[in-house]
Amino acid sequence: QLTVEESGGGLVQPGGSRRLSCAATGFSFDLYAIAWFRQAPGKERVGVACIISHDNRTWYADSVKDRFTISIDGAKSTVYLQMTNLKPEDTAIYYCAADWGSSCNRPQFEYDYWDQGTQVTVSS
Repeated sequence: QLTVEESGGGLVQPGGSRRLSCAATGFSFDLYAIAWFRQAPGKERVGVACIISHDNRTWYADSVKDRFTISIDGAKSTVYLQMTNLKPEDTAIYYCAADWGSSCNRPQFEYDYWDQGTQVTVSS
């Protein structure tokens, strides 16, 4: 079975850091676009960051630029989202999604692989 599995969510204090992981199961991220989305309570799910596996091109939402970093391991099996200087408005369910291809500029419905999401809560 081909899936992606997220991990790393939890409670973080404002100003703190957290790293989320997205692991490919049953396949590798060769020639894939891997993205992180998030959905805050009462809001739509929106893109946060994206990486293209074969050339490491990245994209970030303006709200997280200079605070979040997306990366992929050398085996192209796991994508990370390093989050720093977290703010209460970063509180959301974070989703990892993957789709074959070389562009981050695509609608959410085109991503084939999703996990169920991991909760990140930023609160003191």
